[in-house]
Amino acid sequence: MNVASSDRMHEYAQRRAELLTLLGPHSVAIVASTPSATRNSDVEHAFRQDSDLFYLSGLDEPGVVLVLTNQHASHRFVLFVRPRDAEREMWDGRRAGVEGAKERYGADEAYPIGELAEKLPGYFENARRVMYAAGRFPSIDTRVFAALHHTRRRQRLGVLAPDAMLEPSALHTMRLCKSSIEIDAMRKAAEATAEGHAQAMRVALPGKYEYDVEAELLRSFRRHGAARPAYDAIVGSGPNACILHYRENDRRMEAGDLCLIDAGAEWGYYAADVTRTFPVSGRFTPAQRRLYDAVLRAQLEAIELTVPGASLELIHQATVRSLTESMLSLGLLRGMSVEEAIERDEYKKFYPHRTSHWLGMDVHDVGSYHVEDGEQLIPRPLARGQVLTIEPGLYVPENADVDPEYRGQGIRIEDDVLVTATAHEVLTAMIPKDPDEVERLLAAR
Repeated sequence: MNVASSDRMHEYAQRRAELLTLLGPHSVAIVASTPSATRNSDVEHAFRQDSDLFYLSGLDEPGVVLVLTNQHASHRFVLFVRPRDAEREMWDGRRAGVEGAKERYGADEAYPIGELAEKLPGYFENARRVMYAAGRFPSIDTRVFAALHHTRRRQRLGVLAPDAMLEPSALHTMRLCKSSIEIDAMRKAAEATAEGHAQAMRVALPGKYEYDVEAELLRSFRRHGAARPAYDAIVGSGPNACILHYRENDRRMEAGDLCLIDAGAEWGYYAADVTRTFPVSGRFTPAQRRLYDAVLRAQLEAIELTVPGASLELIHQATVRSLTESMLSLGLLRGMSVEEAIERDEYKKFYPHRTSHWLGMDVHDVGSYHVEDGEQLIPRPLARGQVLTIEPGLYVPENADVDPEYRGQGIRIEDDVLVTATAHEVLTAMIPKDPDEVERLLAAR
């Protein structure tokens, strides 16, 4: 095991210990792996481990159940895994197996996954709380609930059974603030994403298809060590840029189009999430430039607000005001004040989504957006180590009652921002977004 692997394994162990401390005495935590899923016939979808399980173990296999407990003197970290099977491994790849679960992943004890129903009740005995995401994987639900039922039936023998089932909110709060190892992985995801966007801009010429651009993104991500894209890429040209979750990526790009690319690489199970918008002909039209400047101004103002103690709600409200002011000055909205446009949600005609979301192992990462403050919920204050997106946009439908030069134009600019001790760091700052810089890059194609 090399130094880097040793550091990661140490961090996994620290996370498990912290989670058990947060859950308190007499607790058990159960986390299951993502099940394999059939794509069609006998072909499966590419496997991607459940983020919670990988966060606690680093084990990248299906057919796994992780158990953490402070109820057992020596079995605090237990893995149920697929046993070694030479024939299946020849077809599907290597498995850690029971011994590998202990030797390579640090489990105190490990069993074949087929013994889960038999062994799990023993870990529930005299526990008071069980952390488990019920309903996420129904096939595991059946075995967990059967084990709970078995334990409850033994209460007449003097065995206590758990009386509380907890959602994994404590675990998800842990995942909100990134360690230096996690931030390093997110930097690598950003670097791979940056090269992908640069290459995509170089091939996004009039006459090319959106899928040509998507293919260049994927090639570049893999070439830079990313295991996979963090999500399906959006490559929307012309009016397709106004479709927020556009997926077809099959239109032929034309001179005068804007191209909106929303794509990020996943590196070491950590995601980047970046959007850039640019003119495929190489230069913005005057109308496109006005819209673009409005979005960029809102984004830069929002990034400046991304500091400890602020909140995603504060950032969103400021972004809405900035974009609404631009909508009125550009004539997209008419006959009302900024306050009226915001109060009546008129701005949502051209900016219907939120400005930010958490980013980490999942592109829309876990962690609540509000916290309790006495008897009320308030927006969660930003804290060091959190990573979020800042992604304002303007989307003008083709049939909008506005000046024709704005119709069918969609613009979004998105970056990944790390909250530092006193301010912020834009992890994806290397990807050009200044309009003059974008035009220079396009001119060099």
